[in-house]
Amino acid sequence: MSPIDANSGAGTASAPGAGPATRSGSGSGADRRLRPNPGSDCEDTLDLRLPDQFMALGVDRGPSRSRAAAPTVFDAREALTDASHDQVAGAPDGPADPPESPADAIAGSVVRPGIARGDDLLDDVADWGATPTPVGLFHLVPVDPSRDLPLVARWMNDPAVAVFWDLAGDVSVTERHLWAQLAGDGRSVPCLGVLDGTPMSYWEIYRADLDPLARHYPARPHDTGIHLLIGGVADRGRGIGSALLRAVADLVLDRRPSCSRVVAEPDLRNIPSVASFLNAGFRFSAEVDLPEKRAALMIRDRVLRRVLQHHHSL
Repeated sequence: MSPIDANSGAGTASAPGAGPATRSGSGSGADRRLRPNPGSDCEDTLDLRLPDQFMALGVDRGPSRSRAAAPTVFDAREALTDASHDQVAGAPDGPADPPESPADAIAGSVVRPGIARGDDLLDDVADWGATPTPVGLFHLVPVDPSRDLPLVARWMNDPAVAVFWDLAGDVSVTERHLWAQLAGDGRSVPCLGVLDGTPMSYWEIYRADLDPLARHYPARPHDTGIHLLIGGVADRGRGIGSALLRAVADLVLDRRPSCSRVVAEPDLRNIPSVASFLNAGFRFSAEVDLPEKRAALMIRDRVLRRVLQHHHSL
């Protein structure tokens, strides 16, 4: 299991996440139940015309976010070219000039080795750029394990994070989780959230319609999912998570014109996380029985975006 932020407004208890829920090896989903929200304004229906990418890839092909299905670090690296291996391992041909600042080093992150540019199922997250938010300038930067692994592993071992992400333990646990995405076909991109030049959160932007999650809800082509954890205790419980969720959902809708909905599935027990999504303009659609948790299916609809933006500006 892994999460999404639990930073709602003031006065709400803090819990940093509630995210990836489905694992390879779970059931077909036939015995899972959806409990729709009868008060929803938007109908959730299954589009029977599957996207071409879905037919070409298949839901069960490629790595899931399950540690059990993840390739070993060595398997993943052996699949790369020698040039990519050197780049990921931090062994360039010659000494590189030092970055001007830590923010420059983050912004200069290498392209994900597992996916060729132009073939990205998520429309090149690395090129989405920075976006202003009420809490500062925010930038999603794809993870470079040679640089970012110690930081992400430390966050995963925070007890408040571990209870929902289930990735605590030796650094190799987090490493396998990252490589399962980086060496895959591009349906999930792990990122650092950099706020005003400082890495402070971990995100996974993923194709929900190509994910095992699609077995458990009426997915539509190009549905895009979000997982999030806030790394620093000082950044939790202050409304930062809601502000960033709103900004990232807007980024997804701006950069992915084929995507009509942004979805998430925080653990129902993680009340602050669910509240953060509601505050960010997501609506509660259903309770979903996933293999390792009972989740709240949260949806941000493109068709309601202008209404939400107007409401937020009031």
